[in-house]
Amino acid sequence: MNLYFRLFWLFIWRIKHCNNIGFLDTSTIKFRALPSDCDVNFHLTNSRYAAFMDLARTYMMAEMGLLKKFIKLKWMPIVNASEFTYIRDIKPLERFWIESKIVGWDEKYFYLEQRFMTKRGLHAIAHVRGVFIHKRKQVPLDELLTTVGFDEEQPILPPEMQQWIEFLKVKKEQNI
Repeated sequence: MNLYFRLFWLFIWRIKHCNNIGFLDTSTIKFRALPSDCDVNFHLTNSRYAAFMDLARTYMMAEMGLLKKFIKLKWMPIVNASEFTYIRDIKPLERFWIESKIVGWDEKYFYLEQRFMTKRGLHAIAHVRGVFIHKRKQVPLDELLTTVGFDEEQPILPPEMQQWIEFLKVKKEQNI
């Protein structure tokens, strides 16, 4: 239930007062780990990381000035794959922030990195692969880039992202 409140707060307040960032810039949003976000081990439960990442990606689109445009176009973001590396736990009532950025794309997907941070340092890194869907069809990446006004050189995906993409291809091939 508290994530609904956070989503409501995001749309009503935070988006109206967010920064303006470029398409490849890093977005940062702050949260506090409430007791209801934590599990019996007294730390942020694993399932909350993905939920907070959804909110952070929504906020990132708002900071880029794209959220209203995508809603108007009826483009829906869809996560195709994600992977998490947990480094240290986030304690109850601890303030943390999520740094989100687009690290690149290929012919079909775009790729993001999201980092969970506190004053104590890095807590988790997650990679996300996604697409935008409109009327049950994928929005072509060239159309997406034109719509967002991105006409710079495409960034080179980091080596760890390239390895993850290869791993996802192998998983798919072995399970068809």
